[in-house]
Parts: sequence; structure tokens; C-alpha cells
Amino acid sequence: KMLRRVLCTVLFVGALPSLAEASQGHISVVLLGATGDLAKKYLWQGLFQLYMDQVSSGHSFTFHGAALTPLEPGQRLMFDVLKKLACPPDESPDRCAVLKDQFLKLSQYHQLKTAENYTVLNSEIETLLRQEGLKEAGRIFYFSVPPFAYTEIARHINSSCRPPPGAWLRVVLEKPFGHDLASAQQLAAELTSFFREEEMYRVDHYLGKQAVAHILPFRDQNRQFLDPIWNRHHVERVEIVLKETVDAKGRTSFYEQYGVIRDVLQNHLTEALMFLTMELPANVSRAEEVLQSKLQAFQSLRGLEKNSAVLGQYQAYASQVQEELQKAQDYISTTPTFAGVLVHSDSLRWEGVPFLLTSGKALDERVGYVRVLFKNRAYCTQRETLRDAGYSQCKAKQIIFYIGHGTLNTPAVLVSRNLFRPVMPEDSWREAVGQSDLHIFGQPLSDYYMYRPVKERDAYSVLISNIYHGRKDFFITTENLLASWGFWTPLLDSIAHQPPRLYPGGAENQHLLDFEMVSGQVAFILAEPVELLNPNRPMPSDYRAVQSKFRQHPLVSAWSEDLISQLASDIEQTASRAVACSGQFHLALSGGSSPVVLFQQLARHHYAFPWKHTHIWLVDERCVPLTDTESNFFSLHSHLLQRVRVPYFNIHPMPVHLNQRLCVEEDRGTELYAKEIMALVANASFDLVLLGVGTDGHTASLFPHSENGLEGAQTVVLTESPVRPHQRMSLSLPLINKARQVFVLVLGRGKHDITALLSRVGHEPRKWPVSGVNPSSGHLVWYVDYEALLG
Repeated sequence: KMLRRVLCTVLFVGALPSLAEASQGHISVVLLGATGDLAKKYLWQGLFQLYMDQVSSGHSFTFHGAALTPLEPGQRLMFDVLKKLACPPDESPDRCAVLKDQFLKLSQYHQLKTAENYTVLNSEIETLLRQEGLKEAGRIFYFSVPPFAYTEIARHINSSCRPPPGAWLRVVLEKPFGHDLASAQQLAAELTSFFREEEMYRVDHYLGKQAVAHILPFRDQNRQFLDPIWNRHHVERVEIVLKETVDAKGRTSFYEQYGVIRDVLQNHLTEALMFLTMELPANVSRAEEVLQSKLQAFQSLRGLEKNSAVLGQYQAYASQVQEELQKAQDYISTTPTFAGVLVHSDSLRWEGVPFLLTSGKALDERVGYVRVLFKNRAYCTQRETLRDAGYSQCKAKQIIFYIGHGTLNTPAVLVSRNLFRPVMPEDSWREAVGQSDLHIFGQPLSDYYMYRPVKERDAYSVLISNIYHGRKDFFITTENLLASWGFWTPLLDSIAHQPPRLYPGGAENQHLLDFEMVSGQVAFILAEPVELLNPNRPMPSDYRAVQSKFRQHPLVSAWSEDLISQLASDIEQTASRAVACSGQFHLALSGGSSPVVLFQQLARHHYAFPWKHTHIWLVDERCVPLTDTESNFFSLHSHLLQRVRVPYFNIHPMPVHLNQRLCVEEDRGTELYAKEIMALVANASFDLVLLGVGTDGHTASLFPHSENGLEGAQTVVLTESPVRPHQRMSLSLPLINKARQVFVLVLGRGKHDITALLSRVGHEPRKWPVSGVNPSSGHLVWYVDYEALLG
């Protein structure tokens, strides 16, 4: 019998203590895509390493390589790879030769193309086990194939190749897991119709990198040192970096679809970010607790915006795309090959700490690291040459998880000597000495406690071992995957057509890609070079002839970014004047998408704003709980209120949720809000009301032909919207017109038609409610961007 002969041979060279121990069960490993690049470079070597490590574990193995290639050529290709497998340097030559020989005997090739092929494979596994008298422990199916093939393969495995009851199934999936949130949700839904969550192991090979894999154990083993300092009060910033010298040549078909953010940041760097920011569970070896903490860390991340990222593209990329994808000579790609992204967590531990995620191709060096830089509050009176070099409190304090390559060319963990001597597991990490001539981040290695792995292991070998042991915390769950895509997709959508900065590549980049953090955003330090990807964009100077009036009232118009900047400044000036005059400023703000960028501008750039004396009111609200993402208050809170210091009692949300129900007339929510306004706002005249305009001419939540709010004595009304959620609460038009100032903000090409229409019509609020905005004793100013004004 084949398996028994193999086991006896291994016994002969001392790999197994007894044959009886080989009866714990049999594991069949099926590698789909067995002749592909990933399998050739990493997966077969990882499976061989698993066999070497576990040959004495009590399990027996068979390895089934599978692909679409017919049997003979496929078998030849696969065994060409297997013959080149290598043992680690510390393995004895005799034992290596025997194990390699047995591994080849336990491996066989199958063509898996049709449903019948999977049925045959299942029969062969069952027949083999019956002949050998072995019980099946489980099956591993490793999908080293493109994601478009996942669903069909999953269907075949589920219908005809599952192990019998009592044996486990582990299905291993390689990225990309979708292109954005919607595609990831679709792929996840398809897979969960065939496999249970505990059966799926989504691979991010960065979780197998030894330095990354040690972040959580390091935090756990050094709790006594880190608990006081692992927080916003002590950490200045965190850098998570993966730089590559190679370009995308030969991979442009993939890269044009994905780009650097989808390829590296959304997965590899985000996983490292989670290990750093998540709250440590009581037991880091319990996968369920680790995965739950990761999910909570995702939920604390602040949403990304367009200005959260800087983008670059190496100059040769466009010509490579044209050549490899047969694109026309005038084809312009906006795919980024470099990105620097500023991430913030709003958790209590990390609020205000910048996390910089950076990756790119055609850069000056190949290196990966995670660097935690601590604040330094020390002042040293002794001159530098007389200080105790390694332990001086005036030197930088940092912890570095060095992923590989670069100056050290090895995985490592480095801790500044002026922080603490870390606890490290002696069986897997050893302290490194010497190499004092090397410098890391401007400091000699002698300034650090430095540790290297006792035995370096390839990331895939680590992950395949974790698959065998069922360690789910080293893999991406469906919930975490969708949380990650939910975080990154809004940024990807906002930059989809943004021209990246061109850079020459390699050392010639010099300072071209250096960027800085300014008021919660990032921007390149150097001005844009002359050569642009999109040189034909019209500039504001082209519109000098734009009229200065709109509907007989002052008009301010500019590109949207400049317009928002001007509007924010005007609001601040209005606030300062009101506070100087009366000691307080009453501001009523509309909901919708247009004001969001204004809220962000006010929060980030207007530090002199008199928030302490400002009362915030809502112009309108949707009849949903205030914690619902559809709520105008929720948006206002997320983008402004939690970032500025407005006194709690100065915030006045609309009372849409009373007595555990929404906008019921008997609850008199409109009367409550009207009374609050009368009690606090002199003459019920707001200092400033900010409005928007809908494509149908509505403003606030006053819609065309609305029965309430366009006239009459009521100041706060319930209205009906033609779109969901239908029920709304709104200030009435007469109350809006009592304001001292009204600003109307109109943004985007989608508002061009209504803007053009409003420029021609008169006072007809029944048809177009915004046309009825005309403060009786105040001022009205229109803020309209060029796209809305000129189309």
C-alpha cells in the first residue's frame, strides 16, 4: 500500500516515533492552479514545508495538484516544479532527500475542468483511504486561480467533493477579493452559498510576514511597558510603508484594474493598521476575540476623503499600458502607482494620531516596515557628545516592525533603548548584535534593542501552517473584508478620475513624492511639475465675465474648492460680527451632501471660529433616528460637531424621535422646536441660515406644491419628500425669511439645469420653493460653483 510504504520509509530515517501515531487521520490537500506562477514560486514550497514540519504529527497526507491543463503536460509541468523543492539549511541532507522523495510520491496531478472531474477526484480520495484503512481528518482546497473562477469551482466542491461528516473542509482563497464594496459583497454572497464562514480562509500573505505576525504577540507580551504609552497622549505618528523598486511592466492588465491602493493599501497595509489600533483581547490566541477586536477597530476609523490621499504615477507606466494593452497613443491612464494616505481612528485611544499608509512602484528602494514614533518631551542640557548615546532621552523613541529588504534585509523588531527592553520569545526571536555601522531612520543600530527570527520563514509557509492548524485569526473573515472595502471604497470613488502626479522613478524621484500633513489632510510638499496628465482643464480666469448677481442678489462663484473656502471664511466673519455685537451666534444648517465639504473645511481650517458662543440649529431633518446614517444630524455630527468645541447645550437637533416613534403629529415635535427657537433666538431671527437647492427647486425640506411651510404662521412644519425617507421636519419659508443672512450653496454639474431655470423665473415658491427665499430685512447671497453655473 502506497501510504504505508511511505510511512515506513519515513520511520526508517527517524521522522516518526511509531506507526501507530500515524493513525490520527488523513488530510488531502488540493492545490488548484498547481502550475501557475504563485504555485511555482511559493505554494508548493509551502506545502513541502508543511509536510516536513508535520510528518511526525500523526496525520498522513496526499497532495493533489490540479489545473485545466490535460493530464500529461500538466503532470510534467507540476513535477518539474516539485523536483526543484528545497529543504531549509538546518535540515540534514539524508532526511531532506527522504522527505522530498516521499513528498513527490504522495503528490499527483489531476485535470479539474468539469463537474465529472471533481466527482472522479472525490472517488479517488475515498478509494485511497479505504485501501489504506485510514480515517479522513479533512481536506484543504487552495484556490490559486483568478477570482472569476471561484464560484464555479466552489459549486463543484460543494456538490461532489466535500469530505464526509466528521471531517473538516478548509477552502483557501487568494486576493483580489473584489474591486470595491459592491463587488466584494457579490463575491462573498456567492461563496457563502457554498461554504460556511469557518470553512473559508482568505489569504493576505502579509499576515504571514514574521514581523507583521509578531505585532499582536509583541503587544501582548509587553503589556506592562506599552499600556501606559500605546495611546494618543504618547504616540506622535505611525508609518506603515511598502516601497518597491520594480514597476508594473508585464502586469499592467491587472494594474489598470486595481492600482496601488487596491493592490497594497486596502489589504496588506490595512491589516498591519488593524494589529496596531485594535484593542488587545484578554487572550490573543483566541481567534474569535482577535477577529472581533479587528472589526471594532475598523468601525472606529474616520471616513476617507479625496484630500486624505496623494497619488503618483511613474512616467513610463502610460507607454507600458499602451504597449501591453494595445491602447492608442493618446490614451491617458489615471491609475495610481504611488499613494500616500492619511488615516485617523476616532477611538479614545488613537484620536488625533496620524497613521500614514504609503506604497508605490518604481521607488528608490525595496523595503517594508511599520514604525511607531513616540512623542519626545525631554530637554537635555548636556551637549550631545557627552550624552549616553543609546539611552539619551533626547533621542527619537520608536518601535519598528521591520518587514524585510532595505538596509537590514531581514525581518526584525527594533525598540529604542531609551524606551524599554522588550520581552521576546527566545524560541523564535533572538537578540541581534554587531552591525553598528548600519543606521535605521538616522540612528545607529546600537540605539536599538534589535531582534531577528531564530529561523526565517517564507510568509506562505507560515500561512499554510496556520491553515493546517485552523488559526482563523491569520486570515480575512467576510465581515472584516467588507469592513475594509467599506472604508476604502469612498476614497477610491472620489479619486477615480483624479490625475496622479508623474514621477520619473527610482533615485530620480528625489523630493517629488514627499508629502506633508496639514489640518487633517495630506498634500505634496513640492509644487506640481509643469507636465500634467490633464493640462486642458479650464481655469477660473477663463470665467472673468461671470455676472456678480443672481436673482438680483449677490453671487459668489468659483471652482468648488475655492468656493467652499470662501463660504467658510464668510461664515466665520459673520459669526465673529454676531458674537461681537450680541455675545452669541445662531447658525441654522441644512442637510444633504453639499454642506459636507463645508463642514470639513470649517473643522479643519477655522481655528478662530467662535464655537464657544455658537448655537447650532438644523434647517431640516429626515424622520429617522439621529443615529441613522440618513439623519442630517448624524452627518453634521460626524463631519463637524465631533471635531470642534461647541458647548453641549448649544446644539439643537430637531426632535423627530419622541416617545419611541418618528414624526408623529400628536408628539408635537414641531411645536417643541418652535418654542426652543422662540426662547433662545431673539425675534426668532437666525444670524445665518445655510440652504441648498435640490434638482427640483426644493430647499430645506420644502418641496414643490408642499402643503406645509411655504406660507402661514407656522415656523416649524412636517413635510413629505418625493424620495425616501419621505417624512421630514423643516423650518418654514416665513421663518427662513426672518433671518439676518441667508447663504444658498449650489454645487456640481447635476445642479446646472435648475440653476439655469432659477436664473429666469420669478417668485414662484409653489413651483420652486427656493425662489421664495427673500429675507424681509436681511441679506441673501448665492454661492454657486462654475459647474452648476456654467455646466
